[in-house]
Amino acid sequence: MITMEETIKRLTFHEGLSLMPYVCPAGYLSIGVGRNLITNPLTSEEMKVVGDWTHGITKNAAIFLLQNDIRRVYEACKKNIPYWKILDNERQYALLDMAFNMGISRLLKFRKMLEDIEIGDYRGAAKECLNSKYAKDVGQRAKRIAKTIEKGVFSYEI
Repeated sequence: MITMEETIKRLTFHEGLSLMPYVCPAGYLSIGVGRNLITNPLTSEEMKVVGDWTHGITKNAAIFLLQNDIRRVYEACKKNIPYWKILDNERQYALLDMAFNMGISRLLKFRKMLEDIEIGDYRGAAKECLNSKYAKDVGQRAKRIAKTIEKGVFSYEI
């Protein structure tokens, strides 16, 4: 996996950072860096660190939550994508980014894209990524992720 610091930087770029609670485009109450509080409520440990989030959280608390989310999503990808361990770091990141954004269950519905990745057809996988509701919903982010899948290199530029 790429470093935690780099993953935090990229996900913050894609998700944004809000220290106040907000409703995300999908209609879920969220906070920090894309933390969906409805489908992924704070754990008791997180509550101890974050405190009363209803009036906002600190940047440190947001990063703490994000690190926990990254670990959780990474483990879900590792568990559910049989060839995860043989992927290079950048393609692992691309799938982690997608799972972070839409959840592992929705990522796993990208059967053709995942099959293409498994056989090394990265161009085909990138096309599948772009030919989706996900791509329509997240726009430039999907273009970056598709390019990462195809080329094996992440870039903030498209």
